[in-house]
Amino acid sequence: MRGERQKRNILIRLIGLLAFLGLLTLCWSAAYWMTSSAFPKMWPDMSEFARWLTTCLLGFFLFFALMFLISTIFPRRHRELFQILLDAFRRIAKGDFNVKLDVNLDRHWGELVQGINHMAVQLREMEQLRQEFISNVSHEIQSPLTSISGFARALQNDNLSREERQHYLEIIEMESERLSKISENLLKLTSLEGKHHPMERVPYSLDQQLRAVVLACEPQWMAKELELELELERVTIVADQEMLMQVWTNLISNSIKFTPSGGRLQIRLQGGEREVAVHITDTGIGISPADQERVFERFFKADKSRSRTGGGSGLGLSIVKKIVELHEGRITLQSELGAGTTFTVTLPKNAGEGVEGSKRGSKPISPARAK
Repeated sequence: MRGERQKRNILIRLIGLLAFLGLLTLCWSAAYWMTSSAFPKMWPDMSEFARWLTTCLLGFFLFFALMFLISTIFPRRHRELFQILLDAFRRIAKGDFNVKLDVNLDRHWGELVQGINHMAVQLREMEQLRQEFISNVSHEIQSPLTSISGFARALQNDNLSREERQHYLEIIEMESERLSKISENLLKLTSLEGKHHPMERVPYSLDQQLRAVVLACEPQWMAKELELELELERVTIVADQEMLMQVWTNLISNSIKFTPSGGRLQIRLQGGEREVAVHITDTGIGISPADQERVFERFFKADKSRSRTGGGSGLGLSIVKKIVELHEGRITLQSELGAGTTFTVTLPKNAGEGVEGSKRGSKPISPARAK
């Protein structure tokens, strides 16, 4: 593609050079004809040097006159084009990104117009994302604020019993924590999306980290009497331990949250030569095919009666995806409504740092064995 463009540029320059030489030849030929046929009749005593000098001056005059004539024909179209481009830039500067130039131009001007059209499309998409983001933030913040305001007004009623006051205060505290969590997640996501987010990559045992997260979530899966199955190879990776702790905590907590009582949760860690893969599988309510394409979007929450993503702020999986991408990994999911979901996180092992050990067998474990 690039080679063809270079060949085309060389061909265009060659044609331009030939046209320039052709114009020079034409002008000098006309000047020579005038000095050799007309001037001898008017000035028979003109010397050869004077006629040669007159031919040169006349050739230059004819050439510049021809160039001036050409320039008076084409610049008007260029001026019209410049005006169109300036109008487009003014509209974009004022926030109007619905700009689409449809001008038939030569190759160079055509590339400029295509660039402006592409820039307008990208800016329009960014503006739509910004408006959607502001709308989602406003909605998520407005909900707890409404609850806090409503129950604060209710507390002003002197006829409330102590139990009612305590209940309202607990709701206000819960909604305040929810609001704080939204703010914390927004700051976290903004930081992760920054170009220079600090990462402390250190070698550590990934299987031990997963066991620690499982034990930290023990009250949740014990309350639901879930059958827990761990299949963890002994693997050391080089990564940001704190950031990946948030990934596993979020994914495992979601699996527990959306798995009915008596269900099963399986966590598998497989180590390869260059990559490791963590599979978190549950027998929960599953995710519909339409929602699977959007679960990693910020603030996306599907139908609460059917989706795992009901509740929360809709930022957890966005943060998970961003952390995985910062580690140059990838996250995928497979799910079926009513049958469960599997999240798979694949991370580079950082060759030379990983240590792959023996496998642990796949066995259902009790809370005591999980410890």
